[in-house]
Amino acid sequence: VQLQAFGGGLVQAGGSLRLSCAASLSGFTINAMGWYRQAPGNQRELVATITKLGTTNYADSVKGRFTISRANAKNTVYLQMNSLKDEDTDIYYCNAEVQRFGRSNIYNYWGQGTQVTVSS
Repeated sequence: VQLQAFGGGLVQAGGSLRLSCAASLSGFTINAMGWYRQAPGNQRELVATITKLGTTNYADSVKGRFTISRANAKNTVYLQMNSLKDEDTDIYYCNAEVQRFGRSNIYNYWGQGTQVTVSS
């Protein structure tokens, strides 16, 4: 299972960015997908998650500004980030919770991280 994230960059405060993350896998099904972020020296924190059926969960700090979505047929998750603030500056990591067909074990995989920098 491999995850590759795209879409980070430098944006002015108040601007928007869209992150995407595509999973390459065989023999597995993806349950939930999500985005997390981490600044150097800090713990990785949840930004948003989405289940296979589309149920979403957001950190309070991003509610109303970020929208997570996914394209199940493409094994891809997106994060639309609007009204960006300085404090959104972080490395963003995508995550996939996967399960091998016919098995109950669940595994978590992470993408390589993409830098989002918001300038004021």
